[in-house]
Amino acid sequence: MLLSVNAVVVCERKINEYDRVLTLLTENKGIIHAYAKGASKIKSGMIAATEMFCYSHFQIFTHGEKSFIDKAEVINIFFGLRQDFLKISLATYFCQLVLEIVPPLDCEDSYIRLLLNTLYFLEKDKISRSLLKPLFELRLLTLCGYMPDLVTCQCCGYLNTETIYFSPNLGIILCDNCCPDKKNMINVSGGVFAAMRHIVYSDISKLFNFTLTPEATAVLNQVSRKYLLCQVEKMLPALKYYEDMVAVMETNK
Repeated sequence: MLLSVNAVVVCERKINEYDRVLTLLTENKGIIHAYAKGASKIKSGMIAATEMFCYSHFQIFTHGEKSFIDKAEVINIFFGLRQDFLKISLATYFCQLVLEIVPPLDCEDSYIRLLLNTLYFLEKDKISRSLLKPLFELRLLTLCGYMPDLVTCQCCGYLNTETIYFSPNLGIILCDNCCPDKKNMINVSGGVFAAMRHIVYSDISKLFNFTLTPEATAVLNQVSRKYLLCQVEKMLPALKYYEDMVAVMETNK
């Protein structure tokens, strides 16, 4: 069977000098692992289209459980990502998170739309890295079935946006009166809470249309990181690498 799909390369593995195995996040065929014979050859017509982060049109021949890339043409190579080490690190983390939590057989196009938009804003510096990271994390978790309940206080049903506590373990919010033990909770301001609700509930067309102060962005990062780790239950290597690189950059300022 011959498939014709648009996809983002979210993982590439060289198996010898010229051949690669690619993992593709497709628009409507889920996640596909495909063998790209000769893709690394200088004269190969697929060399650019099969690079990491590249959004390309693929023709894939499937036989049984195996898939082989017959043809690949570039749609967007995201060249700007490759000029900045921190951007590469963060984009790698986004792709690794996709592979970790997106159901491989889920054919919804919401995942690739989120990833493509995020890579675009990262490449063009339209939104800061510090804000894109929690935005992508919370929205991807929501799409994958880990949507936090941010409607009202889980206990009393009352919503007071001045004092809100978020539970990373349970993915719920509590008001001040219903949260006597605040040890494992995060106190979020009205601005941070509004951002969380926007990320979780807004339409994809409006997802990136908000701003936060640096202080509020730092809290949002704390919320998304802790919530993510509670769901994934492990530190992804690309996340640790990115955070280490950010720490080094901050130290050297």
